Amino acid sequence: MRVVLVDAGGTNIGSVRYALQRLGTDAELTADPARIRSASHVILPGVGAAAPGMRRLREAGLVDVLRGLTQPVLGVCLGMQLLCEGSEEGDTECLGVVPGRVRRMPDSPGLRVPHMGWNTLQASAHHPLTEGLREGDTAYFVHSYAVPVGDYTLVASRHGEAFSAAVGAGNFMGMQFHPERSAAVGALLLRNFLSL
Repeated sequence: MRVVLVDAGGTNIGSVRYALQRLGTDAELTADPARIRSASHVILPGVGAAAPGMRRLREAGLVDVLRGLTQPVLGVCLGMQLLCEGSEEGDTECLGVVPGRVRRMPDSPGLRVPHMGWNTLQASAHHPLTEGLREGDTAYFVHSYAVPVGDYTLVASRHGEAFSAAVGAGNFMGMQFHPERSAAVGALLLRNFLSL
């Protein structure tokens, strides 16, 4: 198994890499298309906004590389959003490998946006990525934009309204929460991804 972290400038790269090391996996950080294509598992981390995130991928020549991958691919936080068709954030065209368009979370009385902190996960579909997830499990979120619930939703959560906490379409999967900061639940889901 050879896991790569796509070096697209995400500030959570170090913490994702450390979480994988705790699971016994050393992940290579690279923006080299050949190294990414030859990996057994690819992780696209990211923190920040959609437009700069896609710009970094374009500048690195990675958009078509990522779209063409056939091995398991996991987007984390912004990385998950970049897997979708597009984002309202800056009216950004994204990779388009997962259906859906990312939307700003609505402001509601008593609810803070960005959504920050621990929130409950609810499995929406049976999938190898979510094997072992139990009712009442929680994960750590930091985001202002979210993917609406749809046929591609594997796990939902709620902050005012329901949103996709994890998605899957073929070999492409994503987690809106930070598995690297989500204690045992995050470790379980990362381990599930590595077992695919």
